[in-house]
Amino acid sequence: MIITLKIKDFKRFSLTFIIALVAATCVSAQDKMAALAPSDIKMKAVDTLILHKLRSRENTISPATALYDEWSNKSVARYEQEIPETYSVDLRRFAMPTTSRVVTSNYGRRWGRMHKGIDVKVYTGDTIVSAFEGKVRIVGYEAHGYGKYIVIRHKNGLETVYGHLSKHLVIENQTVRAGQPIGLGGNTGRSTGSHLHFETRLLGVAINPAFMFDFVNQDVKADRYLFRRSEHIAQAGSKRAKAAQKPVVTTPQQVVQNPVTAANNSNIPAASQPVASAQQTPSKGANTHVVKRGDTLYSIATKNGMTVEQLCSKNDFPTSHILRAGETLRLD
Repeated sequence: MIITLKIKDFKRFSLTFIIALVAATCVSAQDKMAALAPSDIKMKAVDTLILHKLRSRENTISPATALYDEWSNKSVARYEQEIPETYSVDLRRFAMPTTSRVVTSNYGRRWGRMHKGIDVKVYTGDTIVSAFEGKVRIVGYEAHGYGKYIVIRHKNGLETVYGHLSKHLVIENQTVRAGQPIGLGGNTGRSTGSHLHFETRLLGVAINPAFMFDFVNQDVKADRYLFRRSEHIAQAGSKRAKAAQKPVVTTPQQVVQNPVTAANNSNIPAASQPVASAQQTPSKGANTHVVKRGDTLYSIATKNGMTVEQLCSKNDFPTSHILRAGETLRLD
């Protein structure tokens, strides 16, 4: 069979072929360009993965590296670096350090000195676990202090201290997970009975554990805790941190009672309430008050010429603090 093409048809065929050839060439070029794009994306993904691994490895070597400048196995609370104004602590993925629900001593002034943790009743041999994932910074012993104790730095920035243990179950620089046994309860060091002394710190600054942990309900207070330097700086463990504290300016002027508190005290106007002179000093032996049954923050504050807020500030606890008979409060 012989196919004959007219010149007109041949020209039309030639033009169609050329257009198809050009289109195929363009498609091929586009395919090559498209093939290069995923390579760039893959390289970025690889770079991101490598960076993530490096950060993860760095955080394993020294947790919370974005917050801490150093890793040391020496001091519990001494850090020569600036403390951020605020810092959000992630309290999720936690474990209560003990299953005990009995708090025997709160955070605050006790026997004329600052008690920078809380005491929880445990018996010798009870299992103590890590509160969060982290790395053991110190495994030590203080005969006149913590006794056998452990300090763990966590990825959320907190450091937790476990004191008066009878036995260590971990070693320094060991990585631990939340809920992992780290020691056994005991009565070592400066202790009058078996219990766990538990502290929470940020860059050496002591924070009341009750702000974060609820031992009675075996839970944390919230998913996050917002650390504010202005509220905790007085307890900082470094000269540089203390130097960053703004000085409190005092004057010999009289200190007027809180208007709200004064108004609740009687029917006379708050402005005419009696004032307490700033120059008055407590008599000998009156710089502390032992809480008796029936005492309230208001009654103690009023009796000693101060507001509830001032009393709470002197003892480093909130105005919602619940008094317990036998508790010693600082008055100066």
